[in-house]
Amino acid sequence: MKKAMSLVLAAAMAFSFAACGGASGTSGATSTASGAASTTGTASGAAIKIGGIGPLTGGAAIYGNAVKNGAELAVEEINAQGGLQFELNFQDDENDPEKSLNAYNNLKDWGMQALLGTVTTQPCLTVAPETAADNMFLLTPSASAVDVIKEDNAFQVCFTDPNQGVASADYIADNGLATKIAIIYDSSDAYSSGIHDKFKEEAATKGLEIVADEAFTADNKTDFSVQVQKAKSSGAELVFLPIYYSEANLIIQEMNKQGCTASVFGCDGLDGLLTIEGADTSLFEGVMLLTPFAADAQDEKTQNFVSKYEEKYGETPNQFAADAYDGVYTILAACEQGGVTADMDASAVCDALKAAMTQITVDGLTGEGMKWEATGEVNKAPRAVKIQNGAYTAM
Repeated sequence: MKKAMSLVLAAAMAFSFAACGGASGTSGATSTASGAASTTGTASGAAIKIGGIGPLTGGAAIYGNAVKNGAELAVEEINAQGGLQFELNFQDDENDPEKSLNAYNNLKDWGMQALLGTVTTQPCLTVAPETAADNMFLLTPSASAVDVIKEDNAFQVCFTDPNQGVASADYIADNGLATKIAIIYDSSDAYSSGIHDKFKEEAATKGLEIVADEAFTADNKTDFSVQVQKAKSSGAELVFLPIYYSEANLIIQEMNKQGCTASVFGCDGLDGLLTIEGADTSLFEGVMLLTPFAADAQDEKTQNFVSKYEEKYGETPNQFAADAYDGVYTILAACEQGGVTADMDASAVCDALKAAMTQITVDGLTGEGMKWEATGEVNKAPRAVKIQNGAYTAM
């Protein structure tokens, strides 16, 4: 069991975008291990088997498909470079914990040696204890609950929920976006509740007044008229939505219907608003969210990734695709640092990667100089984007 240890985000956060890629000119994340540049040698032919689990169908499919696509691009690049080779097997769990566990068992039967996943939090809370019992290395790109990384085999590419709550309150206060805040959150969801609780704590220290704090649950998330009415009548200048984009869409529609003019601020779960089929995207103008990736960033690394992604998949990548892409390159860096080879069994791979994760530094799409604590938390600077003219733009 890991010691309880929180990743401290500085109040004065850096929101600069990642610098250009390495001398190779590829869009891949670059890494260093023990101070030396990460290099690749001649392809061995044998491949390390990486499993992936996430929703490829259902209401959360935008997240799972983005992770699958981002991981595929990284694996293709790495294999083309030679050296360590990866084989990716990505399973659909429909954002269902039981199906996620079934997918995990299928991947073990396939011979998985490391798991990139799961994508969403509730399934990951079910799968993570099984990986610990099996001593299977787990790196989740986007499951952000603290309990996901409770055991020493588990690490995150994304920020934990509490850190997203702290970072959001700090950004709102430090940039003078509002002083009166209404919160609408899903009290039945670990992701939403984790961000909500820490946001409230941090808001109190930053002089932000929570004038309305309204909850909903998974069983009642289609009618938000009461929550929006309370936010409006409270005089809130900003509505904080630590939720997923599908519910945020309904809330923003209801705000428009009721004439609530408060600004909207959310976290990485809002990444997906612009992809909702049939949605009136004009209602999303001005929506702000914390995310470690913006596809319109002008650095070479991001633009190479976006270009390849759009060419292959016909759409603009979101943060989840970038997290997965960085996740695969992180596994590569840890494998190189730990001396992992394709003939090692999953437990031996896990032992090597656990030791290596706290020794590597990765310059990726979602952050430069990413490092990992022994707790499994990533240390990188958050960034903020705002929807303007139908696209995410850096703030």
